[in-house]
Amino acid sequence: MSAGPYAVTRAGPATVVQTVVAVVLIATPILWMLLSSLKTGNDVTAYPPRVFFTPSLVNFSELWKNTPFLSYALNSLIVAAGSTVLGLLLGIPMAFVASLQRLSWPQTAVLVARMAPGTLFLLPWYLMFSAAGLIGRHEVLILAHCVITMPMVVWIMLPYFDAIPRELYESAVIDGASPVAMFRLVALPLVKPGIVVATILAFVFSWNYFLFALVLSGFRSKTMIVAAFNFVGEGVSAWGALMAASVVIALPPLLLALLVQRWLIAGLTGGAVKG
Repeated sequence: MSAGPYAVTRAGPATVVQTVVAVVLIATPILWMLLSSLKTGNDVTAYPPRVFFTPSLVNFSELWKNTPFLSYALNSLIVAAGSTVLGLLLGIPMAFVASLQRLSWPQTAVLVARMAPGTLFLLPWYLMFSAAGLIGRHEVLILAHCVITMPMVVWIMLPYFDAIPRELYESAVIDGASPVAMFRLVALPLVKPGIVVATILAFVFSWNYFLFALVLSGFRSKTMIVAAFNFVGEGVSAWGALMAASVVIALPPLLLALLVQRWLIAGLTGGAVKG
């Protein structure tokens, strides 16, 4: 009996090898970072690398004792959350209008924004915010990171809005619904999985972005990723502390993805199918 066109085939040896290689390439840096964060200074710089060692939490304790890392973590959260919310507020309606009107220029504009290097935006922003005396404020970083979050939200949400049957919009128009009502009552409930995906990816990209925070932040708005950069200097580098800081930086996005894993997977797979 035929299994049909959607039958699941068994993975061949080549697929298994490719999967193993991919897992090794992805997991090795993460495992190296985690192990290095648990090593003392001599163990971190030992050559050849020491596989067997006595784990220690001294890097984490020094990280919190010698630096205001909790303040840096709060700054990262404020900037990432603020830029994500602002990116969603601007990007979701833009994607809806572009899909409803069958506009192609928003996709081109988003693609250009994503391809352009960050330094293209950085110098005008620095001159403008510096002249206004705003360098070092959280609001500046939130606005700057919208260049990362808003294009990503638009790019992710467009396939979800395109997948909504046009008949639903036509029925809403017949019932007297305005474009705002169609957006709020018809479109938004159907694209919730896409909003979850856009929220998580926008948050992660903003959380990990280094360049804008390095130049536009100040002492009171310094993010964790910029603070971690301070452990690397000329002649002396605190590799253990740097690895401990990297582990702390990686934890919030990882925990967020694990908490909403079910919705994230549903959103990633749902956006690939158009109605």
